Amino acid sequence: MSKTIFSGIQPTGELHLGNYFGAIKNWLELQKNNNCYFCIVDLHAITIDYDPKILQEKIIDIATTYLAAGINPDKSIIFVQSTVKEHTELAWILNTITPLSELLRMTQYKEKKEQHQQNLNIGLLDYPVLQAADILLYKTNIVPVGRDQKQHIELARTIAKKFNNKFGQAFTIPEHSIPKIGAKIMSLKNPNKKMSKSLGSQSYIALSDSPEIIKKKIMSAVTDSDKEIIFDPEKKPAISNLISLYHLATELTLQQIQDKFKNTKNYSEFKQDLAEKIIELLKPLQKKKKELMQNKEKIKQILDQGAKKAHEQAQKTMQQVKKEMGL
Repeated sequence: MSKTIFSGIQPTGELHLGNYFGAIKNWLELQKNNNCYFCIVDLHAITIDYDPKILQEKIIDIATTYLAAGINPDKSIIFVQSTVKEHTELAWILNTITPLSELLRMTQYKEKKEQHQQNLNIGLLDYPVLQAADILLYKTNIVPVGRDQKQHIELARTIAKKFNNKFGQAFTIPEHSIPKIGAKIMSLKNPNKKMSKSLGSQSYIALSDSPEIIKKKIMSAVTDSDKEIIFDPEKKPAISNLISLYHLATELTLQQIQDKFKNTKNYSEFKQDLAEKIIELLKPLQKKKKELMQNKEKIKQILDQGAKKAHEQAQKTMQQVKKEMGL
């Protein structure tokens, strides 16, 4: 039975393998039999310092990556968050039933609070309420997320239940979906931290990286003290992260990968092979994206059409919410 899916990525920089394996690759399967909304969440992106002069370029870049990866605008709704006004309208309403204590205990807020001392704004704290609005507007059944977003989805569920109990059954209670492998790709330089642009360009593989850059980054990725290629995240986090990447790039099982390299004397051979697999994986995406970028007007048209479709459902939800609340 078809379900409604909602997911989104911030336009805060170039997308990397963590974004691809943790989100976009899963979307390709989900769009086959479900009603999917894939958003570019620009309102979330402005909670940290950014350059307004290039924000639109980043939005187009993300949209083009979605399409190049295989997200089909005839099957899925692709749109920009800020072009559907109901996101912020519902967020304000949800603010009135969300306890401040719930937001203060959010792990991501605690982390961002430390990272953005010079711009510690209300948006950083209120981020999960806007995220709840994103999800609840579309009667979402499933939200595919990484492990670091699980707490936010739990809050969205709590908010939805509270509203339904207090005012009326306006919202579907969403479920999160976390992939077993790929939910949290770790940094190439620090396997104890999530792959992120904030850790520097050498810590991640950008989807736009050239073959030469990919090889250089993989070959310089940190490894564990011994030379055994064994998947053991607790004892060998560095090589386990690279094995995870190999699995996701090739779909070989973890055991098949370990068997393939069991007689390897050092990490170099494994890394060279991993780099080649990632290059092959990204080649068609990079080629398609280059073609799509030749017609940015077409990309904008797809986003406009997506916004109109999203607005239709968002408007229906808001009408129901207001009716239930007596507004």
